[in-house]
Amino acid sequence: MVAKKSDTKDTYSVILPTFNERQNLPVITWLLARTFKENNIDWELVIVDDGSPDGTQDIANELVKAYSPHVILQTRTGKLGLGTAYVHGLQFAKGNHIIIMDADFSHHPKFIPQMIALQNKHDYDIVTGTRYAPGGGVFGWDLRRKLTSKGANIFADTVLRPGVSDLTGSFRLYKRPVLEKLFESTDVRGFSMQMALAVKAKALGYTIGEVPITFVDRVYGDSKLGTSEIAEYAVGVVNLWLKV
Repeated sequence: MVAKKSDTKDTYSVILPTFNERQNLPVITWLLARTFKENNIDWELVIVDDGSPDGTQDIANELVKAYSPHVILQTRTGKLGLGTAYVHGLQFAKGNHIIIMDADFSHHPKFIPQMIALQNKHDYDIVTGTRYAPGGGVFGWDLRRKLTSKGANIFADTVLRPGVSDLTGSFRLYKRPVLEKLFESTDVRGFSMQMALAVKAKALGYTIGEVPITFVDRVYGDSKLGTSEIAEYAVGVVNLWLKV
């Protein structure tokens, strides 16, 4: 059970961008519903689908009915990108806390109660899941991809000094006003958005806590990470360094 720090009713909105996730979406939704119910957490799931051609929206509409009123679907035409999906989803989220995560099981909902508990204990503005703190890890990646990810984080940490061990991680819990402010003051919307949000958070004086997580590579579907995203990340680090 997650302890609450006051009598104020906290509500949690999960923003879940999807593109061709019809196989993963039912299970991740079930896991979220079970996790929140077992921990007596007021929740909702905002699915933002970018016109998936594989029937993801059909599955999502069934989940809206099955988990009413906790699940809502917002659709967009075409693949508009992960960063803009979070911004779009925030417009429809009702919670005073926002959780962003992936739909492909790489982020397990079982870590959410730990993130909430840590935020409540220390009143952190942001809690991020990290693969690179003691107790965290990565499973299902080959050595090349592990080295690429670790190297990317070391590179960014050396250049930007953000004080976060997993800059590219996309499993985070935000106080809603904090995320709104970060979206207003950060114009990065591509693959390097998570890094930009962490760097901007530090610059604005927001506090960030970390929870070790085990990251598991997707079981169904194809990874969205390619050479262009890696190049975009490197350019993003340099651009942020020039600004901070």
